[in-house]
Amino acid sequence: MSTNKPIVFTGTGTALITPFKDGKVDYFALTALIERQISSGIDSIIICGTTGESSTLQDDEHRCVIEHAVTVAAGRVPIVAGTGSNDTDYAVSLSKDACRSGADGLLVVTPYYNKTNEAGLVKHYYAIADASEKPVILYNVPSRKARPRIRSVPPAVVSAPATRTRSPVLACALATSPILKS
Repeated sequence: MSTNKPIVFTGTGTALITPFKDGKVDYFALTALIERQISSGIDSIIICGTTGESSTLQDDEHRCVIEHAVTVAAGRVPIVAGTGSNDTDYAVSLSKDACRSGADGLLVVTPYYNKTNEAGLVKHYYAIADASEKPVILYNVPSRKARPRIRSVPPAVVSAPATRTRSPVLACALATSPILKS
């Protein structure tokens, strides 16, 4: 596995909602949202992030929404797939599947609900990065996780070099949540 991957996270990316109709994912509306973003000149599309209801999607819905977005975008813009979870094994499974589906990168939220310590958080992120063929963006929303006192992605995660088996890990700061805070 090459660690010299192209940079796919430049410019502006839109985090899309996952539209529903009659209790099911509305793929017609999702296609329209993706096409509108592409025709408006967006640089990338984030699918199944926390804006896209990722934690409430059924497993098959989550995987199908990612695959659908990749198919619709057809290489016109990078697709960044939300594959984060509070369950490391599930996040790894989603990440592998998103890579197989053709996603250009992964977006991984800090685990919610489970009260991990910093060492556990580092292991969680490493497990996902080790399983990924694509770059990984980490993001942290302290108000939405079980341990709001851990206000940043541990420096050990973002300072570790990419290796033959570990995909590059990028830290993505949100306006409301600084990632690297001293």
